[in-house]
Amino acid sequence: MNAPVQQPAPNHRHVASYYAASSLPQPDLPALTGELVADVCVVGGGFSGLNTALELAERGLRVVLLEAHKIGWGASGRNGGQLIRGVGHGLDQFTNVIGADGVRQMKLMGLEAVEIVRQRIERFQIACDLTWGYCDLANKAHDLEGFAEDASELRSLCYRYETRLLQANEMHSVVGSDRYVGGLIDMGSGHLHPLNLALGEAAAARQLGAKLFEQSAVTRIDYGREVKVHTARGSVRAKTLVLGCNAYLNDLNPQLGGKVLPAGSYIIATEPLSEEQAHALLPQNMAVCDQRVALDYYRLSADRRLLFGGACHYSGRDPKDIAAYMRPKMLAVFPQLAGVKIDYQWGGMIGIGANRLPQIGRLKEQPNVYYAQAYSGHGVNATHLAGKLLAEAISGQQSGGFDLFAKVPHITFPGGKHLRSPLLALGMLWHRLKELV
Repeated sequence: MNAPVQQPAPNHRHVASYYAASSLPQPDLPALTGELVADVCVVGGGFSGLNTALELAERGLRVVLLEAHKIGWGASGRNGGQLIRGVGHGLDQFTNVIGADGVRQMKLMGLEAVEIVRQRIERFQIACDLTWGYCDLANKAHDLEGFAEDASELRSLCYRYETRLLQANEMHSVVGSDRYVGGLIDMGSGHLHPLNLALGEAAAARQLGAKLFEQSAVTRIDYGREVKVHTARGSVRAKTLVLGCNAYLNDLNPQLGGKVLPAGSYIIATEPLSEEQAHALLPQNMAVCDQRVALDYYRLSADRRLLFGGACHYSGRDPKDIAAYMRPKMLAVFPQLAGVKIDYQWGGMIGIGANRLPQIGRLKEQPNVYYAQAYSGHGVNATHLAGKLLAEAISGQQSGGFDLFAKVPHITFPGGKHLRSPLLALGMLWHRLKELV
């Protein structure tokens, strides 16, 4: 079975961003030429693909990874850099599918996911500015009630890191804004430089024997007992295929593409702040995130810039001027930054699933094709868990975690390729209006 696809022209550079400007030295990896044979072909050079390749190479499999642009070019190299516990939203909704014990196992895997990142960084000595400390911000009293339930659940899961509820009069110890009515501190979550993490993991995967190729967009996939993956100048024959493209899947596999909705998220980075300014904004140097539908998330970089992100867009249209669009949102939180210059502005696509659970599984029609996608804005940790679960399943290890995720059904968004984004944009507008009540 052939699956031709139209791919965008390869981009030979990263999107201009603070991360690209402050990244570690990175080699230009070759484009694929000729035909290679592998045990596994991985498509996508973001966290999903890199960690799957790394885990498989560690298990002794021959792995070829194909990236259409540069390693970490998509959301993995552009995101907010927040490393937050958990996978999915409202996992109890899946009790009727995987049972109460299955839900508990997923919640535990959401904690394990952060530990995988921690161990990866320590083992391969990846310089990515890892900093511990995170706080959920309550916009309303109802949010704080939810945080109390979260804290109780973490205790029931024997979470080993400090968590602490904050009331309104304690919030200035975390954030220099009067916007919030409370918070939940989590010292087992934190923040990092995501592009440098991706580059470090790419180096580790290559060190373990995986072959990585850039500027190698997939043009066609021949499915069968053996897959053949074509690029403009070469091909890979493999027993197994992994699709880890997430929001950048495009038309590569329409069956999977219909289950993940690309949504735009945007970030601005200020000029470097003085130590006094930075301390006034985020006294404990934590990553933070509020609870609104069009959420704000922000943190300090290693050189004391405020990285302020949010404004999830489902319309498919990016703002013409990201800085002009995001700056008022930043000033609504920190009016004291009115005179501060914006040095960087960028955006990118995240992958949203209808039920907000990461989609990890294999295709029924092609059981040698595996996938991981739809992290709904919490992919830094969930991608690392996905890589581990995929590698366990592909290498024949017993993987109860993979089986749990694979059991959960995922609907195809209505409206087809061109209407599903506008339809969801209308739905999200309704939820934003409800927040005003």
